[in-house]
Amino acid sequence: NGAICIQPCSPSFHGETSFVCEDRKWHMLSDACASLDVQSLFQVRMLELLPCSGGHGAKHFSAGNQSCQADFTCIIPDILSSPAIPGNIADIVELLKKISQLLSANVTRGKMQSYSRIANHILNSSIISNWAFVKDRNAGSILLDSVNSFAENLLLRNGSESIQEAFIATKGYSIHRNTSRKSFDFSMEFNSTDNITGHVVIPQEELLRLPRASKAISVAFPTLGAILETNHLEPAFVNGMVLSVSLPEELQNVLLTFEKLNKLEQAGAQCVGWHSAERRWDPGACAVRAHNVTAVVCACAHRRRTYRSFSILMAPAAPRSPVLDYLTRVGLGLSIFSLVLCLVIEAVVWQHVTKTEITYMRHFCLVNIAASLLVADVLFILAAIVHNAALNYQLCVAATFFLHFFYLALFFWMFALGLLILYGLLFIFFKITRSVFLAAAFSIGYGCPLVISILTVAITEPKNGYLRSGACWLNWYETKALLAFVVPALSIIVMNLIVVLVVVVKTGRSSVGEGCKSQDLSSMIRVSKNVALLTPLLGLTWGFGLATIIDSRSLAFHVVFALLNAFQGFFILLFGTLLDRKTREALRMNCLSSRRKWGLEK
Repeated sequence: NGAICIQPCSPSFHGETSFVCEDRKWHMLSDACASLDVQSLFQVRMLELLPCSGGHGAKHFSAGNQSCQADFTCIIPDILSSPAIPGNIADIVELLKKISQLLSANVTRGKMQSYSRIANHILNSSIISNWAFVKDRNAGSILLDSVNSFAENLLLRNGSESIQEAFIATKGYSIHRNTSRKSFDFSMEFNSTDNITGHVVIPQEELLRLPRASKAISVAFPTLGAILETNHLEPAFVNGMVLSVSLPEELQNVLLTFEKLNKLEQAGAQCVGWHSAERRWDPGACAVRAHNVTAVVCACAHRRRTYRSFSILMAPAAPRSPVLDYLTRVGLGLSIFSLVLCLVIEAVVWQHVTKTEITYMRHFCLVNIAASLLVADVLFILAAIVHNAALNYQLCVAATFFLHFFYLALFFWMFALGLLILYGLLFIFFKITRSVFLAAAFSIGYGCPLVISILTVAITEPKNGYLRSGACWLNWYETKALLAFVVPALSIIVMNLIVVLVVVVKTGRSSVGEGCKSQDLSSMIRVSKNVALLTPLLGLTWGFGLATIIDSRSLAFHVVFALLNAFQGFFILLFGTLLDRKTREALRMNCLSSRRKWGLEK
């Protein structure tokens, strides 16, 4: 493993091919076999511009070709007729670099057209995979810098210029402080089936900084992002065209709109600028201004020496991790088992623990919380199966409706339990009958979720905006249907947090006559116990979801959120049932009674 083998090219090519040994097989590392002679091509160009120079490359072309003195037409036929193999790609990149370094003064329309035709030949979407075997891993970055350096010297005729090839487009405008605002629109081919668009806007407030008339140049590359990926060992997944902007030093901010290549809804977006010196995408150069399922608007800082090229990276809304998947699977399995056990225990001890009105109400809420979460967990698994198997759209709609309903029911029954706790603490002398409680609890626990779920599907489904793409769950980008879950859930979390604070204040008061130290210790124990008991029962663990919204790329936040909520069924069994003194006594009595019966029968 790791051994390198170098082989010469076939007789019609010059250069060499390198292979590396991995897992007992030879894999191509780089391919420098080329049919072009860049040195000769460039020397011909120099000879015809500088007749006093000499060089052996002149033999390939007719000497004194006048058209080559105005542009590069004399070398274009040889380049366009050459195959875009890795070795030729490297040579053409080197040629473009030399032209931009030595021949970029007063770039006319003809020069820019020829330069674009040469670059277009190696930017073709059909040969992107060949870039992976170019020997210089920075070839894509060198090409980007060379085009930007050459294009910024483009001369504008009548205040504007536009030059477009299939895979590279250049536009320029004259600008001054009285211009309302300037924009560049690009619509280009990404491959044989898809087009992609980009939009550059120089805001009015930026143009006011200009001390004198100047020019703005923008270059669009629909395929260069994919090429930059192939040149790096740790690729960033570019999800739009690369837009380069050349502006006067005074202009420091631009707005760019990128159409997404991958329009999957769960794929987030990150605006980035290409750091010329470090040759990497830098998220610090840009910020997301607006984002939907098809496009992203970025506000970017333009720095001539550092940031001149921008794009968007595809960033998943939540980090994918084996740890997360494992925690979710184990947690759901344990949660379902715990909830079934919780309901079985409640059925066994029901007669013993519901003798008073307040204990009946508490256990009634607990049973409905456990039942709602159990059904929601089972539906969560079924929804994933329905989506993965792609059975049909109607099944996915039905799964989403019931999933939405039962998760809402979970939160509203938690809210009912919170109200019951407040009733027990604050309204000591006000009694409600069991029938009134049952009517109010069912209206809150199942009535409110049913109304919200029906309204959500009725309003959004006719517009085909009920489901999100890629999952059986509520849509976000088009119709914001997800708000029908997020708003009630977060509101209930906030209200139940207030309930916990009231409990802390009430139970934190120490008894009269206790010593100072024992008083503090007793208060701390009571407060800690109540907070631990109430946090999972009132759904406060879902509040950690806010952390995942604030920093969606933090794996730690997602792990904590998955850990707390996947295991919520277990927490309900532990804190709601097993740690309840009366439930334990009822279970013990039931066990003793069963033993006696078994002994008598024996």
